[in-house]
Amino acid sequence: MINIQNLSKKYDKNYVLSNLNCTIKDNCIYGLVGANGAGKSTLLRLINGILTPDGGSIVVDGEIAFDNAEVKQRLVFVPDDLFFYSNYTLLDTALFYQSLYNNFDMDYLKQLANLLHLDLNKKISTFSKGMKRQCALICAIATNADYMFFDETFDGIDPVIRNVIKKIIAKQMEDKKTTIVMTSHNLRELEDICDNLGLLYKGGIIFESDIDDLKTNMYKVQISLKKDFSEKDFNDLDILSFKKVGSVATIIINDEDQSSKKILESMKPVILDYLPLTLEEIFIYEMEALGYEFNEIV
Repeated sequence: MINIQNLSKKYDKNYVLSNLNCTIKDNCIYGLVGANGAGKSTLLRLINGILTPDGGSIVVDGEIAFDNAEVKQRLVFVPDDLFFYSNYTLLDTALFYQSLYNNFDMDYLKQLANLLHLDLNKKISTFSKGMKRQCALICAIATNADYMFFDETFDGIDPVIRNVIKKIIAKQMEDKKTTIVMTSHNLRELEDICDNLGLLYKGGIIFESDIDDLKTNMYKVQISLKKDFSEKDFNDLDILSFKKVGSVATIIINDEDQSSKKILESMKPVILDYLPLTLEEIFIYEMEALGYEFNEIV
């Protein structure tokens, strides 16, 4: 498990991260969402011991990664700004990773390269942006590290290959009990693969939750009653948003005990639509409830 407490990091006099707190559980896929420049890359570099914090602590299974070779054996990081040696083929790069990681699985690397139609003996410098990203990802996955960190995971990868990569990542987590942390500025990229999501804004995690709980508990209701009505008529519900246009109201509710629909049906509405929210809709309303403008954050 990764425990981060009161983490701060600054460049010159400007703080990129400030008193950030976060817990990443074992054997999960954790999605870190935030706009460009929010500090996602800096956070991953700090966890991996590439940078040192200016305040606070990062503990990986009770140990600090910085200048700790044993801990770093259990961590692998694919940055947003990829680097490959200019004359290296994919096989050369895989051999380099193998020299660093004791549990590197070369057979699995070759299997993944074949699945993605990546030529092992072709120079990576001749590959497209998306293919370079795929090379970096499969080399990292083949390390079998306990913790994998992918920054802007699907950048440049087309939708078809993106789905294949998601399946590879999910299989790694399930088969090897790996903890995977993925960042993106696009919430929809992470919605169908992550177990937990954290929203990074102005140097801190302002919202963090289990995805299944979010999707299970929050609903959009469109309702119309025979009589005139207002928000006060729905005091028995946990309302996050109430908007009425004419005779129809759109209500966002938190329905943890799954009782709200029965309460609404007992009001004998003329119209009643009760729909689960998309993850993006959930974040929008959660951010509004916290006083933030979602479009400014992601």
